[in-house]
Amino acid sequence: MAKMNDSLVLQVSDVQAEARDVLLVELRDPQGAPLPAFEPGAHLEISLPNGMVRHYSITNDSRERERYVVGVGRAPNGRGGSTFVHQALRRGITLNTSAPRNNFRLRTDARSYLFVAGGIGITPIMTMIQWCIANQRHWRLVYAVRSPQRAAFYEALSAHGKSVRFHFDSQCGREGLNVRQMLTDVQDGEHIYCCGPNGLMEAIRTHAGHLPAENLHFEYFAAPMPVADVADSAGAFDIDLRKSGRSFHVPPDKSILDVLDAHGISVPSSCREGLCRTCETAVFEGEVEHLDYALSQEERDAGRSMIICVSRARSARLVLDL
Repeated sequence: MAKMNDSLVLQVSDVQAEARDVLLVELRDPQGAPLPAFEPGAHLEISLPNGMVRHYSITNDSRERERYVVGVGRAPNGRGGSTFVHQALRRGITLNTSAPRNNFRLRTDARSYLFVAGGIGITPIMTMIQWCIANQRHWRLVYAVRSPQRAAFYEALSAHGKSVRFHFDSQCGREGLNVRQMLTDVQDGEHIYCCGPNGLMEAIRTHAGHLPAENLHFEYFAAPMPVADVADSAGAFDIDLRKSGRSFHVPPDKSILDVLDAHGISVPSSCREGLCRTCETAVFEGEVEHLDYALSQEERDAGRSMIICVSRARSARLVLDL
C-alpha cells in the first residue's frame, strides 16, 4: 500500500447511486492490501483530480478492512467538490487520501444512543448504527430528509422498524422536524449524535440545554458562521512559538494560521473553517477563545490545544507548540 506520512493511495472500485443526488464511492487498495482500521464516525480527506480537497464520512461497517465507502451528496450551490464526484468520478481512478480521521468519535460506554441525521448527515451515523447492532447496544434514529427518494439507506433502515423514525418534508407540508418534541423523551445516560444541516444542529443545541453537555455530539459539514465574521468580532493578541522561539502579532482581521502562512511557517491545514481538526496545535500558556466546531467541550475546557484556523486568544498572549 502506497503511503506518504498518513496518506494513502486508493483506487475507486465502485460508484453507485444510493438515493437521488447521493452517490456511494467504494475505495480499495490497488494491490488488495488491508486498509488501516477506522472507528465509527471517521472520515477521509480526499484530494480530487480537479485539485479540490474534500472531507467525506466513511459509512460502511467499521469491522471491514478491505474497503472504505464514502457517501457524497450533491450540493448544487456548493464549491464544486460534490458536483465533480457526481459527474466525473469513475471506477479505476486513483485518489490520494488521508488515513481515517475521527472528530465524531462514538462513546462506547453510553447507556443508549439517539442518532439524529439530516440529509447526507446519515453517512457517519450508519457506521455507528452498525456498531450498536454488532455490540447489542440500544439505539434509535431520527432521520430528516426532503423525500423518500432522497433518503440514503432507506430500505436498510426501514428493516429496523420502530428503532427508526423518518421525517419527510414532502409529506409534512415542508414543515421541519419538531426538535423540541423529539428531545422530550431522552433518557438518563442517553448520548445524542447529530449530523446534518446547520439549522438542525443549532435547533438541537437550543432545545437540549437541559441535557449534560458531554452527552451531545455534533458533526458539522459547514461552519454556521462565516470565518470572516468570526475574525472581525475578535481582538488582537500575540503568539510565542515555543519550538522556534519566534513571536508574532495576530491582528483582529487575521487568523493565527494566516499570520504563520505569511511568515513562511507551514502548518498542515485543510478546511480553514474550524471543522476538520487538521491544524490542531498544542497550547502551553494562555487562555483560548475556541471558535471551532471540532473539539469536544471537555477538550475546550482543558485548553491544551486549539484549532488555529479560526480560534483565537482571550488572553493577551498564547504560547504554542510550534
